[in-house]
This record gives sequence, structure tokens and C-alpha cells, in this order.
Amino acid sequence: MLKERHPIAVTTLVASVLRSGDLDVRFSSPGRSLDGIRIHREIQRRRPAGYQAEVPVSLEVETEQLVLAVGGRIDGVFEEEGGAVVEEIKSTTRELADLEDRSDPCHWGQAKAYAYLLARERKLEKVGVRLTYCNVDSKKTLEREETFTLGELESFFKDLIDGYLAWATTQVRWRQLRNTTIDELDFPFASYRTGQRTMAVTVYRTLRDGGQALIQAATGIGKTMAALFPAIKTIGSGDTDRIFFLTARNTGKAAAVGALNLLQGKGLRLKRVCLTAKDHICFCPEAACSPDLCEYAKGHFDRLPDALQDAFAHDNLDREAIEAVARDRRVCPFELSLELACWADCIVCDYNYAFDPRVYLRRFFDEESGAYAFLVDEAHNLVDRSREMFSATLSKSVFLELRRAVKADLPAVYRAVGKINTWMLAARKQAASCGEFRSDTFPPEGLEPLLRAFLRISERWLAKNRPAPWRELLLEIYFAAGAFCRVLERYDDCYVSCYTAAGKNLETKLFCLDPSKQLKSALQRGRGAVFFSATLTPPGYFQEILGCDADAAKLGIGSPFPRNNLQVLVADGVSTIYAQRKKSVDPIAELIRTFVAGRKGNYLCFFPSYAYMAMVVERFEMLEKMVQVAIQSPEMDDAERARFLDRFSAENRDTLVGFAVMGGVFGEGVDLVGERLSGAVIVGVGLPAICPERDLIRRHFDEMGAGFDYAYRYPGINRVLQAAGRVIRTSRDRGCLLLVDRRFSDAGYRRLLPDHWQTGRCRSSGQLEKRLKRFWTHFL
Repeated sequence: MLKERHPIAVTTLVASVLRSGDLDVRFSSPGRSLDGIRIHREIQRRRPAGYQAEVPVSLEVETEQLVLAVGGRIDGVFEEEGGAVVEEIKSTTRELADLEDRSDPCHWGQAKAYAYLLARERKLEKVGVRLTYCNVDSKKTLEREETFTLGELESFFKDLIDGYLAWATTQVRWRQLRNTTIDELDFPFASYRTGQRTMAVTVYRTLRDGGQALIQAATGIGKTMAALFPAIKTIGSGDTDRIFFLTARNTGKAAAVGALNLLQGKGLRLKRVCLTAKDHICFCPEAACSPDLCEYAKGHFDRLPDALQDAFAHDNLDREAIEAVARDRRVCPFELSLELACWADCIVCDYNYAFDPRVYLRRFFDEESGAYAFLVDEAHNLVDRSREMFSATLSKSVFLELRRAVKADLPAVYRAVGKINTWMLAARKQAASCGEFRSDTFPPEGLEPLLRAFLRISERWLAKNRPAPWRELLLEIYFAAGAFCRVLERYDDCYVSCYTAAGKNLETKLFCLDPSKQLKSALQRGRGAVFFSATLTPPGYFQEILGCDADAAKLGIGSPFPRNNLQVLVADGVSTIYAQRKKSVDPIAELIRTFVAGRKGNYLCFFPSYAYMAMVVERFEMLEKMVQVAIQSPEMDDAERARFLDRFSAENRDTLVGFAVMGGVFGEGVDLVGERLSGAVIVGVGLPAICPERDLIRRHFDEMGAGFDYAYRYPGINRVLQAAGRVIRTSRDRGCLLLVDRRFSDAGYRRLLPDHWQTGRCRSSGQLEKRLKRFWTHFL
């Protein structure tokens, strides 16, 4: 019987066996991985002739159960007569003197493992091993070198294999079981919904062939299952190693976990990890990841192997399961979740774990791309989310606060921050002279060297991990300044520098106008990607702005429900443009009153802003005293949001009218099935508020003749469509939708409305009343 091949990188093999002791991540410099890459290259360039950089080595080790395919790249090899010296280069922020007798055993382990693989390939009897540390600030190096015989290296390597073999065997047996269940797995329902099979086939072919697809599928076809089921099948066929289900909201995570649990109930065995933000899952947030203060960090790596074994008994590794194992084995729950992700078949997480340069999962994406499938849920949200991921902001006020806080204790930091504050004072005056806002197409002149000096000085103190009342403030600003500098490194014509003066404060922002280039680069980390949502209108816009390939598949699927279940009415006699809003309040309030009077039930009314909504609510409550009213507020927490939705009960005796804003938490991802929602009113075409940043986006895309569309029209219509999607959620739902704005009758907006909508115009409350009566009478 053919044994399964189990590939593993040298770094993973060594870490799995040799890691021990405490977890200590109190301070680790972000962006140092980039510094490390530069240092590696600089050292490699300085080496003498005959030096080979990035030397690939590999070895297949056959055992009773499997074939371990161990491989990796040696940083450098010195060719010597009759032998060679393997060099492992490590960058560090620590003082080199501290490493004289305390080098990491994993570093030596990697170097010795590479040396053994090289010795086997070149039939060498002995190999020199050099461990080179380079301080990222001083650029000084510390070199330690030893020579090992082939026998010594072979004995060391055998111990590594023996230490890893049990876990590898567990993995192989698991994959065999998993693939058997995938092969036997049928679609979990008796039949596909209309359009669902078409979507599933497109997803399968896209991931099988390593392509990309954009799928707009109306509410109700079962998009989550139509994406996950075929993606899982590509794992069984060997085309995909791991699925990343990427989402922007907890509702999306819940839908994915629910679909996977359903498939498990049908016989599927699939390890899945649901990643939770560190701030939410940490057991000891006050301990700052210090092994001196946190019992879960102290000795974490000593207990990690047992924790992994315990966790591997579960297929559904959600937050509850991970926390239970972490408490029992006394390990850090967040680090455990990241470790488990390395062995999971499906990872359910936020967009930022795949796309955000600051927090993406480097353990997967820093090396060569893998056979990963990206399933991007509610992909319309990724546009603005990615702009924020690729942007960076600094505020003058926090630097001034820090300067006052550290004056007595850190004079060097105090002086460095003072120079930044002086620069910002001058920039604030310039912004104020331009009407409080100024923008440039080039990066802030003279700011970067000041920030880098601040980073170097601050890092020296932060690396000591000493307590101080202002430590968290310094850490926060350190990370913000570091993120700002990393954006400066990739600043190009897709960026603009924004300066906003507000009183004595100045906000300096590197604003990403067009995220497509960086998203395209991020997509190369995987093999295939599927973007899906109920609102990807128009598809060409999303294909461009999300960085998809020119040959990406595009699929549009209409509603699976009877058209007659939804009555779409357009009140195009009202203008909701900003200049006409006061004038529009009375007719809109009267339209809402007529709309909700058509049938007792629950209704949602969506507005483009809180201010506009408040104006209409005030008038509506004066006109209508016989209904209940629920109003969204911008300060709502999770509990208040839940209470708001709980009011939409099918058992309500009186009509309930909810007022909310488009693009907010109630505008998408909300399921009010059956009698919980009878209809929705959408006021306006959803355009984002006019602001300097939106106008900069418009100007940027004006060059291709699509400025207004990209900045305002397309984001707005997708908000409208998301809000409209709250009305019909199942085949049994019946409901009405009222669109209030004369622009809905303009060709530029009408062409963006779904083909399956049958719209009717209402120029007066009387016409609206007649149409509603006709619709609701049909279902009596």
C-alpha cells in the first residue's frame, strides 16, 4: 500500500520538538520581519565569492506509517575544500551580549537540521554550522560556529524525527479519515435551492482550477453552504490544503460554523478553527503576556504538546472548545488557537487575518503561497475594510500626551516626540490655512526620519518589558508609528496624504484610495478565491477594486423565491438630496404612515444618516400615535442591539416601526423571518456622506471616467440592496419594499436594481395605499 507523503518545513519540525519554556510576547516589534529580510540580504551580499544564498535542501524519511518530506532553504552555504559551512542568519532587537551564552535552541536546531540535509545530499563527512545574529538597529553581528560530524548530525536529526513522528502519524491518520468522509459526503439537503447548485459548481471549478470568481447571489439560495460544500470537496480531491472562510461580521462566522456543524451531522470529519481576537479570548488581559504575571504564559510551551493532543480530539474548535482546553492545560488560549490553525482544515476568521498587513497570519503567508482556498463572505464589505487596512493615521494630540507623560522618566523619548510635535504644529498651520483640510499626492515630507528615530529609541525601552503607568500609551503610539512607516514604504499613486486640523489637534493620514493592487498581491498567497455576496453590483466594479484577475468568473443568481412574494414600489416624487431634506420630511413621514397602515406588522425604515432619520421620526410620531416605534442610536452596544431586534416579534399585537441607518448593523446580516418583518422603507439611494476622503476617491477614479460611481453611486446602491434584502428571507415570506427617491427612476440607478424585482411607481400616498391593498389582499 502506497504510504502517504507528509511534507513539513524544517522550521516547523524543529519548533514542534524543541520549543519549551515560557510564552513571552510582552513586546515584539511589528515590521521587524521586513527588517530581518533586508538584513538577511545585506549579509548575504557581503559574503565572499563562492558563497551560496538560499540553498534548497530536502529529504524524504520513510517510516512504517508514512513518508516525511522534510525541506527548506538554507540562508547560506560557504564552500570549503572537502566540506561546507551552513549559515543560519537571525535578526534580533536584543543586545548581542545577551546572546553570547543564551542563543535559542531552536536556532541551533534549524542550523543543524539544515546541515544534516546538506551533508546527505553532498555526501559530506562533516559540516560547519554558523549561527549569525545581527542587531536590527546597530547592524552589528555575533557569529558562533561549530563543526559536527555526519554521525552527530544524523543522531540529532533522528531525535527530531522520533519526537515528531507520533504527531505526524496522528495527522496522516486524520487526513485519511477526513478524505474518506469527504468522498462519501452528499449534499446535506434533499435538493438544491434554485441557483444553489449553479453557485456550488462555479465554486468547485474555480477552486479546482486555482482561479477566482465573483458571485452575486440573492438572499435565500444558501450561499454559505453553496461555498463551503464544494470547497470541502476540493480538499478531498487534493486541490486544496486548507480553506479560509473570511468574513466581516460575527453573523457570517456563525453561518459558517452552523453549515460546518450541519455537514458534521451528515458524517463529515473536518477540523475547523474559529479565530477570536486576542483581546476577547485572553484569560489575563492585565498581565500583558508576561510569564511573571500570567500562569498561562509561564511554561506555555512545556504544556503545549498535551494541549494540542487534547484539542485534536475535537472537530469543531470554536472559542468555547479552545478555552476549555486552554484552561485545563493552562496554556494561552489565543496562541493555542493560532497553533491549532496550522493543523486545521478550515479556518473561520475575519478578513484581516488574510489581508491586513499588520495582523495577517504570517505562519501561513510569509513563506511561499499554499494551496489555500479563500472564501470571502459578504465581499462587498471588503472594499472599505481594505482601504482602512492599507491606510495609517497619526494624531498630534496623543504624541503631546505621551510627551508630557514621559518627560521625567524617558528624556530621549521626550525629545524624539518633541520633534514630531514640532513637525505636526507646522503641518496643522498649513491645514488650517486651507480650511481645516489639506491633501497631497506625495508622502509627508520630513516626517519619516522623525518617526523612525522615535521607534528606535522607544523600542530600546519597550524591549526591557518594564512596568510604567504610561507604558500602554507608549506601546500604542509605537505600534501606530510603526504602521505609518510601513505604509510609507509602499506609498504610491494609489495613496494620498490627508491633513485634518481640529482645534489644536492634527490628524495625518496616509489614505489608500485604491486597494486593488495590494489585494491582488494578498490573493497570491492562496491558490483560489471566491468572493460572494447578495450585493456585488455592478460586478465589473468589484472585479476591478478587489484586485481580481481579468479572467475571473462572474456569476449572478436571482432570488429563488416567487417574484410575487415581494412588492417593490418606488415613490419617485420625493427628492432626498441634502438641499431638499427639510422639504422632504413631511412627505416621507406621510409615505411611511401610509405604508405601515397597509397591514398590521413590523417594519424597518432605513435612512442615509442619523440626523435625517431624527427629523423624519419626529414628524412621524406627530402624525401617527397608534404604532410602536424603535429607533437605532449610534451608541448602541451589543445588548441594546439585541433588544432592538427582539422587539420585532411575530406575536406583536400592535404595528412596530423601526428606524435605522443604511450600512449599519441592522442594514445587513439580520434575519427577521416570516411575520417578524412585513416590509421596509428605504429613503435615498444610500450615497456615502460627502466628505474630503470620498471626494479624493472620486478624483482618483475620474481619470477612468468612473469617479462618482466608484466613490458614491456603487457603494450607495449596495447599501440599498443590503437593506432591501431584509424583507424576504425564506420561501414563505411575503413583504413590501418602498424606495423613496426620484433618482430610483433615473436610468443610472434603475440599471443597478435586481432583474427579478418588479417595480411600480407611486406618486402619491393614495397610489401607494391602493397598491398595498391590492398586494396584501392577494395573500389573504
